[in-house]
Amino acid sequence: MKNHFDNRIAIVTGGASGIGFAIAKKFVQNNIKVILMGRDKTRLRLACETLGVLSDFVVCDLAELIKLPETVNKIWENYGRIDILINNAGMHLKKPIKEVTDEDFQKVILTNQTAMFSLTREVANVMQQQRSGVVLNISSMASQYGLPYVIAYTASKSAIEGMTRAMAVELAQYGIRVNCLAPGFIKTNMSALALEKDPERKKKVLSRTPLGRLGNTEEVADAALFLVSKSSSFITGIILPVDGGNSIGF
Repeated sequence: MKNHFDNRIAIVTGGASGIGFAIAKKFVQNNIKVILMGRDKTRLRLACETLGVLSDFVVCDLAELIKLPETVNKIWENYGRIDILINNAGMHLKKPIKEVTDEDFQKVILTNQTAMFSLTREVANVMQQQRSGVVLNISSMASQYGLPYVIAYTASKSAIEGMTRAMAVELAQYGIRVNCLAPGFIKTNMSALALEKDPERKKKVLSRTPLGRLGNTEEVADAALFLVSKSSSFITGIILPVDGGNSIGF
């Protein structure tokens, strides 16, 4: 039986680990050809070895904005189309406001917000010519409510949610849908270790999460697959929390 994902081409930024890798794995399992985009060639190659023949990678520092048009054009030339863009790559910064320098702030904004815009603009140019495509941005619970010590990260993720709505409206005329996932506390190697070292924080996280546990990366990937599929063909411009109810928990 033909899968409606057959011959689809997806770009996943930051896809060598964590949520990005889980999304890439889910896509490959559903016959979507995945191109991982990131800075670390070794990690990208290892990820592709795990993912198999439906995966490839492009080494690219998203913060080098001037190189993005050429990178996207090469992908387009090599594969003939770009159907899905997952804007997952980003950087974190945890500091009290008084210690965040202008340079710190701008670095996070460049990586998480400006680069995401620039890459989406270039991919959307391809999708416009195809008259179809899906963009899925990855935000964070930090944009849903106030978290201390992550002011730059919060600013960038809040901007991503605003851009999601603006892009969805402007690009709809070309058959392009744009949505966003806002993961809550998801169990990755890094987050699990951090919470185990801070039992008080872990207790707080779980106490305000109605489902009473951390999410896993596959659950975020399931939501991503839905939002790029035909099952969500009349959904655009939404911000979907994947957080076990954390953002509405009391």
